[in-house]
Amino acid sequence: MDFNSLIERKRERFDQLEREIADPALFENRKRASEIMREHSSVKQLLARWTELETARQQLDDNRELEASGDVEIAAMAHDEIPDLEKRVHELERDFQIALLPPDENENRDAIVEIRAGTGGSEAAIFAADLYRMYNRYAEAAGLKIEDLESSPSELGGLKESIFKVSGENVFKTLRFESGVHRVQRVPATEAQGRIHTSTATVAVLPEAEEIDLELKPEDLRIEVCRSGGPGGQGVNTTDSAVQIMHIPTGRIVRCQDGRSQQKNKEKALKIMRARLLEEKQREEEAKYSAHRKNQIGSGGREEKIRTYNYAQNRVTDHRIGLTLYNLDRFMEGDLAEMISALQAGDLQERLAESSLTA
Repeated sequence: MDFNSLIERKRERFDQLEREIADPALFENRKRASEIMREHSSVKQLLARWTELETARQQLDDNRELEASGDVEIAAMAHDEIPDLEKRVHELERDFQIALLPPDENENRDAIVEIRAGTGGSEAAIFAADLYRMYNRYAEAAGLKIEDLESSPSELGGLKESIFKVSGENVFKTLRFESGVHRVQRVPATEAQGRIHTSTATVAVLPEAEEIDLELKPEDLRIEVCRSGGPGGQGVNTTDSAVQIMHIPTGRIVRCQDGRSQQKNKEKALKIMRARLLEEKQREEEAKYSAHRKNQIGSGGREEKIRTYNYAQNRVTDHRIGLTLYNLDRFMEGDLAEMISALQAGDLQERLAESSLTA
């Protein structure tokens, strides 16, 4: 494929972006400035990859000419270098194709993660708590920060629901494929006869929405303050600190009561509400343009079974990419890197296959 005309357009666009960034008026509009800076960085990286690819191609052509020269010693040296140069050109061509893929505007965002117990009663709630611990361990090892937003504990140390924010570099890009139904097969601690039970928990990973992404109008919100519930009887449930917010146009409701501060609970509830509304908005937009698209990795829907955790076999299987790892013990301690890398590679391969770039 001839990319020269495309590169010329990209260079013209880069010059235009440079002029826009030089204009102080741009930064009066935060959202517009953010979009321009993001596009500028993307185009700059693309042009740098193209320059690197062109240089490697030229080196390969030069070596092929030298290989055909009359100087036996120089021809032999050039011949020996050609395989490495061919490999380098192939890798750079693939990197360039990847750079041409439409960027995901959410990749660099922080994430709101929601875990809920599914089928299986108290065992499902215990599994939900295990997943919460697993993601905490992963975040700790990866240098990410977790902020608990809301939780609903169950009996026997489980969690009916847990909502938390993960902050750091490329968090949503890293965790996005965790969305879906997680299934566990094991003997519950409460099982006297040693029978294996199957339980589930659902995980939803949402890109954190900022105020510039989604405006929550005061007239669209119904905010109620009430006394926090839950176990105990001290601190959290002795003041009217719980906050419930309803988004009137959609009927969505978010309730936060974990903190003792009414204002902090309100901020957390608004954060969760924005993330859910942004997810809904983006799904509607994707449905318009990608109704025909069948994604191997999956839509990230909460109803989609994505993974099985089998304790008897120390096995974790991701059903979307057919990957099975026999390290469930380490996996539950947060060793998710191999699985995450495989999911990202599978998604990238599919996006390349679907694009016209491979033609």
